[in-house]
Amino acid sequence: MRDEVFRAYDIRGVYGRDIVEEDARLIGIAFATYLGGEGKNIAVGWDVRKSSNSLATALIDGIVSTGANVFNMDLVPTPLVYFAVAHRMLDGGVIVTASHNPPEWNGFKLCRENARICGMGSGLEKVREIIDKKSWKTASKGFVKNVSEEILGEYEEYLSKIFGKLSGIKILIDPGNGSCSKIGGRILRRLGLSVDSINDCPDGDFPSRSPEPTEESLSVLRKMVKENGYDIGVGYDGDCDRALFVDDEGNVVRGDIILVLFIKHFLKNKAGEKIVYEVSCSKLVEEVCRENGIVPIVSRVGHTFILEKMLSEKAKFGGEISSHLYFGEIYGLDDAIFATLKVAELLTLTGKKLSQLIGELPKYEFFKKNYDVPDEIKFQVIRDLTTFFQRAGHKIITLDGVRVELEEGWFILRASNTLPQVKLTAEASSKQALDKIVSYAEKSFKEILTRYSGKS
Repeated sequence: MRDEVFRAYDIRGVYGRDIVEEDARLIGIAFATYLGGEGKNIAVGWDVRKSSNSLATALIDGIVSTGANVFNMDLVPTPLVYFAVAHRMLDGGVIVTASHNPPEWNGFKLCRENARICGMGSGLEKVREIIDKKSWKTASKGFVKNVSEEILGEYEEYLSKIFGKLSGIKILIDPGNGSCSKIGGRILRRLGLSVDSINDCPDGDFPSRSPEPTEESLSVLRKMVKENGYDIGVGYDGDCDRALFVDDEGNVVRGDIILVLFIKHFLKNKAGEKIVYEVSCSKLVEEVCRENGIVPIVSRVGHTFILEKMLSEKAKFGGEISSHLYFGEIYGLDDAIFATLKVAELLTLTGKKLSQLIGELPKYEFFKKNYDVPDEIKFQVIRDLTTFFQRAGHKIITLDGVRVELEEGWFILRASNTLPQVKLTAEASSKQALDKIVSYAEKSFKEILTRYSGKS
């Protein structure tokens, strides 16, 4: 297998070039061996991509060859596989998906007990070693049990016990032809919400929009929400672990702002509770935590790191700017359907529009942009930038990338763990200050990047 497909959180590459069925079989046999092989129980599901079914078939063949058993969940949102592992106390799970990457990509998300992600430093390096050394173990073939409808029923019952019936909220959802298609609307309606949908048919070509929900890709959703009087709109990513919300005025709401609202309204008078957030979130997170006596715990970006802190700290909520939202109520998982229900509950609790709730928060100017940088150099570029800003005498945070604290705001430059990109995020107290901060960050970044011209 190609080394470059093993990334920080998962295995991911272009199907047919980086990943083929034989790779899937090896991943299955190696992961099952890592978990203990014979007698272990592993949930398997896959997304809508054209290559996912054949990759999942090969993966399952590899798993059962070790004597491990497969609980087959078929085409399903990623969070339901995590739920199955945690709720049924299985030994692990695998989802065949490339999440929000373009259609030609595919990959594998692996998780251990309690749905803990098997990433680099938490087991994925051992899976790779088993493949490299061919040190897997085989045994009498394990069984395969189809459990898709069973798990879906258990999931709906679990949600119903938490939320009861939510009524009076009108929602427009856009699954983007991804794994949330059909299933998401079905669950939300069963819990009492009034739900309309667009792009709600599973299609691995993602014909309606990119599997990455953004302000641009959700333009149709935003327009429809505003013009047709919906309370909220929700755009899901390709495998349904992210929910990007649109308020009643058609504005996209970042994940960290949703987290701020959860803290402010659900943790009021609950001093001492904990939340987890990542390094590129708004300073509003810390401010609202201070106002309410909540303990904020900062983390590296990514499911692997935030879920670990959610579980170890017994946190109530977690969030990322990318709209991964985590909930202590459901095993600490990031779950886009659960997030949708939680926002509906928020509107019911407060009796206010989402735009009103956001309007009550202090205002900061915000900037976010991604820059294409080859995988081969992106982490070295960040290391060079860290040295650059240290020598300039700035106060920096290097938990994930390099975050530079300035008098009127801050910015962070970090390498993406899933795409060949460097991401810039900045925040300031005014538009003028933000423009100045972004200009400095971009100039510094481009200056370092020129050192690598012709090297990639």
